[in-house]
Parts: sequence; structure tokens; C-alpha cells
Amino acid sequence: MDQVIPLGLTPFKDILELEPAHYMVYNKDGLYKKEYWSLQTKPHTDNFEDTCSKIKFLIKDSVERQLVSDVPLCTLLSGGLDSSIITAIASNYYKKKYGKRLKTFSVDYVGQQENFVKNDFQPDTDDKYIDLMVKTFDTDHTKIVLDTPELFNYLQESVIARDFPGMADVDSSYLLFFKNVKKYAKVALSGECSDEIFGGYPWYFRKDSLESNTFPWSLAISERQNLLAPHISKQVNLKNYIDSRYLESIGKIEFLDTDSEENILSRKLIYLTSNWFMQTLLDRTDRMSMFNGFEVRVPFCDYRIVEYLWNIPWEMKAYKGREKGLLRYCMEDFLPQEIVYRKKSPYPKTHNPSYLKIVKEKLSKIMQSNDAPITTLLNRDYIMNILETDGKAFSRPWFGQLMTGPQLMAYIIQVNIWLERYQPKIQL
Repeated sequence: MDQVIPLGLTPFKDILELEPAHYMVYNKDGLYKKEYWSLQTKPHTDNFEDTCSKIKFLIKDSVERQLVSDVPLCTLLSGGLDSSIITAIASNYYKKKYGKRLKTFSVDYVGQQENFVKNDFQPDTDDKYIDLMVKTFDTDHTKIVLDTPELFNYLQESVIARDFPGMADVDSSYLLFFKNVKKYAKVALSGECSDEIFGGYPWYFRKDSLESNTFPWSLAISERQNLLAPHISKQVNLKNYIDSRYLESIGKIEFLDTDSEENILSRKLIYLTSNWFMQTLLDRTDRMSMFNGFEVRVPFCDYRIVEYLWNIPWEMKAYKGREKGLLRYCMEDFLPQEIVYRKKSPYPKTHNPSYLKIVKEKLSKIMQSNDAPITTLLNRDYIMNILETDGKAFSRPWFGQLMTGPQLMAYIIQVNIWLERYQPKIQL
């Protein structure tokens, strides 16, 4: 649902949100809304080494500014490039300023080591990289391990935290992770928002995404259409709607006359990813954390970093043809080489077969029920095929990179939870 909701809109009719970088005043003269910040397109004049120097300064300054806190603070450490950069800066700062070790936290799942299956998007687990960072920067580390029953049970809590269905067990995992971290700290720094602006996602390099002419993290349009009940599918054309939002979005981008074809394409992808995908992730993080009374800060989202990166040519960003190639080069002398050149691996999902088992059983019961509200909205034959094939009948990730079979089932369960709890009247 939220994956295709434009900024400012909500799933509820006539209920709107204030868009990012806007302010609103309501007084006797009425309602006044204004955008106070937007990306400005201009030539990038710094050479490669000067560009690196400025990036390193901006990141260090942003992290250190956001370390100011009058309550216990920590970093969220996955062993990936982004969280490691923030952890390294924060650890050095804490030792120098306070003479203390920085607290760091990671998330994992029961049975992950035994059941992990690598794929193109998730080539390995985080453990050895986290251990390397903890040892190198001497942090006080805690691993939070989540089990399948609680991960499933918190699907409902995460719907309540968002007020609508979200990203299934990725949401419930965040909710549980933050709930546990709050026992030790009240504020955390996260590495989110780096992939969007530095070019870290697979779709910046995959041919099918580059040529898709749509939102590259969500290519399963025909599969989504097939999920709808036939009488609804006849009235709702998802492709037309998504195409209109896509064209509306790229129509707002300002290009330079000197932009190469490669730069034009990269600007489109970075703009779309920053204004849609990143907003979804920021909203998820904010809702799941604040639901627990826990604050998560995102230094890579500093407006100065976003502004500067927007105009850096793609050939610099993708230095040596790698995702986040420029950022990797900038950090070569700062982090262990294993971290600098680790292939991007997203926030981990559970690989425990018990999770597939529990969501499959729950969704099967929902689809067999005459009272479950979602059964009137979905194509029952297609859903049953998805269940019978353990999700393989839905061939693409539902959203992003890791929302595959079990996560799609969990998402449908979340939609049913939302329909039962909020009892919305569906208008087509």
C-alpha cells in the first residue's frame, strides 16, 4: 500500500500529510503551505579528490553533530559500509571526548546460521563483518536475536504503529529490535539513506531496472494485478496508475544541457529512489522507533550531503563500476578493507523455515474463512497457488529486494489485520 502512495496522501480519503520540506500555517486567513527546500541542479565543478575530501568532511560533521544527546546513545551496526562509517566516526568521537566505548547493536534471528541461503541481493550474513568492526573500533556490542513466534505476533503491532500495512516482518523486526535496544539506549544513529544518494541499490546497475521506465524496486506490476479479485481487477488498472505517478515524478526533475545520457538516467533513478523508496524507509524507521519511544537519527540524510551528492556525475559515484564506488574509495584509509569492499547486503530477513510455516498456515486459514475481509478483494486461485508453492508462484520480490514468498504472505495477513481493525469502506 504505502509503496505507491504519493507524498502527502494517505490510504484514508481526505486525510493528508504534510510533505517533506514543507511548512504549513493555518490562521484567520486560511491555510498556507510552502515548500522551503528542494534539490537544485547545477554543474559539479570539484575534481575527484576534492569531491572525496568534501564528502568525508560532510559525513564526519553530520555524524558528530547528531551525536549530541543528553540520554544514552548508540549506533545500529550491520557490518555494512554505511553503518560501519557511522560507527567508526562515533566510536572515535566517544573515546576522544568522553573516554568511553560506544554502544553498538545488531539484529539477527534464531536459526539464521543454519538456514541462511545466499542470493544475488543477500550474498552473506553479517556476523563476521560486525565482529571485525567491534574488534577494530572496540565498541560495546550487543546482538539482539529475534525468534519466529514474536516476529509473527508483532505483525499486528507494526500495522498499528504505521496505521496501515507496511513491509511485513521487516516492520515487525524493526519494532522488536528497537524495543530491545531501548533497554540500553534512548537514541541510535543508523546508516539509512546512503544507498539512495550514493547509488547503492542493485537497480542502479541492473539492465531490467534501468530499462523498466517505472519504479525500479517494484517491477512486479502484472503479478500485483493478478492478486486482485477479478471484479476489482476489471476496475483497477495498476499499470496506468503507476505509470502516471512515474511520469509525474520524473517530470519534476531538472536536468543540465550538459548531462550525458548516463547522467540523465542516473538522476531519474536517484530522484525516484530518494523521493519514494527512501521516504518509505524513513517513515518505517520513524514509526517503528517512536512507537517504542525510541529515536533513530540518520546522518546520511543531512541536507548538505543530499544536495552535494545530487550533482556529482554518475561516473564519479559509480567509481570503478561499483555500487557506492565513490564512497568506498573515500573510506579506503578509514575502515578495514573487508568492510570497504563488502558487497551491499540489505537489512536481514529471517531464513528460518518455521516463519514460512507459520505465515502459510495463518494465510491459509484466512483464505478459508468466510468472515475475513480480504477474501473479497483477492484472486483466491492465485493466492492458493502462492501458498501451494511456498511463495514461488509470485516470481519477483513484492517490494525492494527481500520481500519474497514468506514476506508477501505476511503482507497479505497485515492487510487483513488492517481491514479488520480499521474497517475502512473501500471505494474504487
